[in-house]
Amino acid sequence: MIEHRIRDPETLVEITLDGIPVEVPGGSTILDACRSAEVDVPTLCFLDTLDPINSCRLCVVEVEGSRKLVPSCSRVVTEGMEVQTDSPRVQQARTVVYELLASAVDLSLSERETTRQMERYGVDPAKFDPDGSAWRRTDEVRIQDDLYIRDYDKCVMCYRCVAACGPDAQNTFAIDVAGRGLTSTISTEFDITLPDSACVYCGNCVAVCPTGALMFKDEYDMRLSGTWDESRQTVTTTVCSFCGVGCNLELHVQDNRIVKVTSPTDHSVTEGHLCIKGRFGYAYLQPEP
Repeated sequence: MIEHRIRDPETLVEITLDGIPVEVPGGSTILDACRSAEVDVPTLCFLDTLDPINSCRLCVVEVEGSRKLVPSCSRVVTEGMEVQTDSPRVQQARTVVYELLASAVDLSLSERETTRQMERYGVDPAKFDPDGSAWRRTDEVRIQDDLYIRDYDKCVMCYRCVAACGPDAQNTFAIDVAGRGLTSTISTEFDITLPDSACVYCGNCVAVCPTGALMFKDEYDMRLSGTWDESRQTVTTTVCSFCGVGCNLELHVQDNRIVKVTSPTDHSVTEGHLCIKGRFGYAYLQPEP
């Protein structure tokens, strides 16, 4: 079981969020409490189906008695805790993080939630890069197979893909962090090609990527040709036909063709994760274009 999801419903802990008393089950995090109270806290590296990673620092909040801002995604609540979720200090920290990311990374394909939060905090993407001279990744898109691509220009080093490939889902450990500082990147062992690595092509790393740094090859090709159009796509939930586990599939269909397969994160069997057959084995349903 994912550690951050362990709760003690028999024990209630009372904390104060922005001056309002809130009761949550023991073992809950501050982020859990915020969500139960419908308090808007931005996240980027956090995902419900993965253990907290604490890399983006966008969910930081102010806790009475703490000298530093604390990550709400991993800090467990304690009785009587007083939390400020959107103080001037918190707002400034979040704005600066977004602006630093925007100065070094292409966020054009980020999740809608990231775009919304950047608008909420009035983020100026050019704040730290007014003349376009800031350090940016300019790597070529890596295409080493027909299933997915890697575009490091869009990578925010959230580590979601590493967690999904590792102990939180697949336990394949084909990718990890390599390098240091600004040159650090997500890589295979000794930077060997993906087909030569331990990768089993489950696509779970792609499914959890929040910025489009990892993308299914079919989607990448369609975006490159200008034919990808989510407004024309329908999503149908069904059950995978390859075995008896019962994984739920979400079939994304455009122009009567399956263009992508995902899985609902709230489904108890898969929690958004699939194997190579469930993720990519849909070719038999449709003829070649």
